[in-house]
Amino acid sequence: MNVKDTVIALTEASGASGNESAAAEAALEILKKFCPDAEYTAGNIIGRYGAEKPERPLLVLDAHIDQVGMIVTYITDEGFIKFSNLGGLDHRILPAQPVVIHGRKDVKGVICSVPPHLSGGKAEVLSYDDAAIDTGMTKEELEKYVSLGDSITYDVHYRELLGSRITARSLDDRCGVAAILRTLELLEGCEPAYNIAVIFSSQEELGERGAAIGAYTLDPDIALAVDVSFAYAIGEDEKKCGKLGKGPMIGISPSLSREITDKLINAAKAEDIPYQTEVMNGMTGTNADRYSVSRGGAKTCTVSIPLRNMHTPVEVIDLEDVELTAKLLAGFIKGAE
Repeated sequence: MNVKDTVIALTEASGASGNESAAAEAALEILKKFCPDAEYTAGNIIGRYGAEKPERPLLVLDAHIDQVGMIVTYITDEGFIKFSNLGGLDHRILPAQPVVIHGRKDVKGVICSVPPHLSGGKAEVLSYDDAAIDTGMTKEELEKYVSLGDSITYDVHYRELLGSRITARSLDDRCGVAAILRTLELLEGCEPAYNIAVIFSSQEELGERGAAIGAYTLDPDIALAVDVSFAYAIGEDEKKCGKLGKGPMIGISPSLSREITDKLINAAKAEDIPYQTEVMNGMTGTNADRYSVSRGGAKTCTVSIPLRNMHTPVEVIDLEDVELTAKLLAGFIKGAE
């Protein structure tokens, strides 16, 4: 597997929360190579890897397939589309962004921007009440293709940066999906220490809704939420961030299993894999929060890929961190500790 090609293919497929089908189908096609029984059900992609043995605990590898986006709330008489958010968007970057409305057919537009010449030079943060999308169509033309409730995503494509870094719109969390797929490839021919289920879950950005369903359905003994976390950029607090290219971030939190955290750290050391730690003082804000309290509770931990510019059209990762994350997961699953 070419990790870069996999990440790119996944980010190019749109999948705002609640409308993940295009991204889900792209991920399912790759997952079926490793989990032939994988299916898209109840909004989630779920597959079982390899033969199961009753004496082995069930480990779930989870990454969310959805991305932040927007939703159509109204079409004005003048033909402008009003919208609101799906997940936590940064209001500061809304003006002049190119977008795609995913209606009966895709319609391209731009978020309106008042030029400084007409605003007295004031640069105010745009609210959703004041924001609108211009497609160039009339209301009557739009209503042929666009309905209230249609999802909207940024119309931005990946770019390669220096070294092994790339920027794209939905690296949160398509790079986590890619890391799990690469993990399965690394496990081929090995005898794992666990029975393995994979879930690419929906609606994480709306409150980990897909993971809540998946956690109840799969009832795992152990769950690893493979997501992204904050990578250091200029002006941020280094103590609260990971660094690009320095390996996966292993979660430490009272809401996580210290036993699994320690096993991940030990696996990284045994396999000579660079890693970082991420200390949280409560809930993690990831799908791990769902697995740890579902049914009888699963021993849960987070493994996060450092990412800059989260929830923007220009998220940045280092592809080496995706590869290192896959190697850590594979080492853990093989029982290296």
